[in-house]
Amino acid sequence: MVSDNCSTDNTQEVMEKYARPGLRYIRQETPLIPNDNFNFCLRQAKGDYFLLLHDDDLIDSDFVESCLKSVDYSTSAGLIRAGVRIIDAKGMVILEGTNDVSGLSTGEFFLAWMEGRTSQYLCGTLFNTQALKEIGGFRSRHNLFQDVIASYRIMARHGRVDVPATKASARQHGAKWTQVARVGQWCEDSVELLDLMCELAPAQTDRIRRQGERFFATINFGRASDIRSPMGRLTAYLMVYRFFGRRYLPPARMVLQSTMLYRLLRQLKRKVLGLPAWPIDLSGNGVESEPRRRQWLTSQRQVQVEVRHTYPCELPI
Repeated sequence: MVSDNCSTDNTQEVMEKYARPGLRYIRQETPLIPNDNFNFCLRQAKGDYFLLLHDDDLIDSDFVESCLKSVDYSTSAGLIRAGVRIIDAKGMVILEGTNDVSGLSTGEFFLAWMEGRTSQYLCGTLFNTQALKEIGGFRSRHNLFQDVIASYRIMARHGRVDVPATKASARQHGAKWTQVARVGQWCEDSVELLDLMCELAPAQTDRIRRQGERFFATINFGRASDIRSPMGRLTAYLMVYRFFGRRYLPPARMVLQSTMLYRLLRQLKRKVLGLPAWPIDLSGNGVESEPRRRQWLTSQRQVQVEVRHTYPCELPI
């Protein structure tokens, strides 16, 4: 199913070209905020598993088959996850992802995510449709970490299966300037997610809390560094510093690399070397890190793929 969120491009023309039984195309009459479109797709879902794709993310031709083989085509798995690579606007691979978390407990999984041993992207995740509907779909305070929160609630209740191989591609666009208020919202969603992680893994709460505060402070300092205005950037740095207990400071290198002069020199260097622009650190710990789920903020339409158990190796589009 394709949910066209009032896009202004040729989506409708493309869908008419590929129209066939089993492929549904719905154009929204009025624009929805991205998360409402996500949950609209979920309400329409009829398959055993649910895969939500942004309009420019990709899955490998054997993604679904690999995921379903990993559970012997069972329909009872709560979550099936595969590795995700990062690509640029032209499809060039920027970073090959890893998913080295098979067999880890829920608490160990949380720690592995914060250590960069796995990533969280919608395009690499098959949700059990019924389980996702039972928890109310995608939701968080500001609907920024809503997909990760949904994943963690489901894996804690119904378990997860990890496919070590990389089978999906998340597209990374150029730098996106943000606002101070947005950084505050990311901080609040970060705390909501961290509280949930501690709740779902009580035996490792202290370690998750300690490591999580540093982890989320770092990635939110990274978001603050995207602010164009020097004064706004400083204000956002102070906001993150206070939000996480005044225990963490933005790395000096990050502060330097957030300046316009440095960005221009870096882009020039990469162009001369023939390298793709705007690399990111998959773990979210690195200086170059872009917010993991920022892509959906610019999407005008999303593609929701339903996987029916009767066609375990085929996609309906």
